[in-house]
Amino acid sequence: MINKKVESIVAKALEGQILNKEEIAFLFEVDHESEDSLHIQAASRELSAKLSNNLAEIHCHVGINLGPCAHNCKWCSFAAVNKVFPKAVSLSTEEVIEKCLRFEAEGVNAIYLVTTGMYPIKRLIKTVREVRSHLKPDTVLIANADDFNVEEARQLKEAGLNGAYHAIRFREGIESSIPVEKRLATIQAIHQTGLVLGTCVEPIGPEHSTEELVNATVTAREVGAVFSGLMKRIAIPGTEIGNRGMVEEKRLSHLLAVIRLSTQHEMIGMCWHEPSIAGPMAGANLMWAETGSSPRDTHHDCEHTRGKSVAEIRKMYEDAGWKVLEGASRIWNSSKA
Repeated sequence: MINKKVESIVAKALEGQILNKEEIAFLFEVDHESEDSLHIQAASRELSAKLSNNLAEIHCHVGINLGPCAHNCKWCSFAAVNKVFPKAVSLSTEEVIEKCLRFEAEGVNAIYLVTTGMYPIKRLIKTVREVRSHLKPDTVLIANADDFNVEEARQLKEAGLNGAYHAIRFREGIESSIPVEKRLATIQAIHQTGLVLGTCVEPIGPEHSTEELVNATVTAREVGAVFSGLMKRIAIPGTEIGNRGMVEEKRLSHLLAVIRLSTQHEMIGMCWHEPSIAGPMAGANLMWAETGSSPRDTHHDCEHTRGKSVAEIRKMYEDAGWKVLEGASRIWNSSKA
């Protein structure tokens, strides 16, 4: 028998009503191995499919540079304190363009240019302009980069950028050197200049409390983004945070489902990273193929290690009963609806 309170909260979410913090906390604390959790996950899958017409998306991550980063996000392989990448290395513009064109040909719905916090903003603007000039006009181009101000956001948009992924991460300013206020200022710059915002609840580790999960979920739904979802923290070997371990997939599935049910229906995108079939089964409709550098990897090119290909992700979706969108991202374009 499904717990009556679980049933009531889930029904409220399916009707499109916004869950309050107490209701979200109650769902997060449901045993992820219980029948109640299966009910929550099934509801999330049903809702996600309804909101997106059962169309999932494959986006791609093109990691441009690596090296020691002074922001020292302790969960990140680029953090100078973690001493994983002692030397700064960047792909050439030609290499970035080649990777982007390959992903475009493979049918991804959006391309993300991903940089460390040490990548100069002027160089990013130039790279965006060069990449955009080689892509189809309707190909969605996104940046996942360091914080930037309004003028820099305007220049990125003029160079051909459609949007930016930006998140207020767990324990920001405590386990990183970046103040939450700086993240919020960048999000404001994104909105102010007409760029589109994507975000999620990340990076989730086993030690994060229900209160932290609730606050991150509410923040993600209130910052004006076109998608939310989650990313699990990958343990970087030999690091302080890496020693805390990782959240198991079956718990992540439960967490993703709660985030979907706690998020307004207007937000059709629900991401899951790293890719696995567990995400789409629980309601995720956005996953990333990857190439180049990654803050979750200790290899210079995650395409050969942790990264998944477009074909692999397409198969995951199909096995989970999703169809894959053809053409430009509906999620990133949903702000225009």
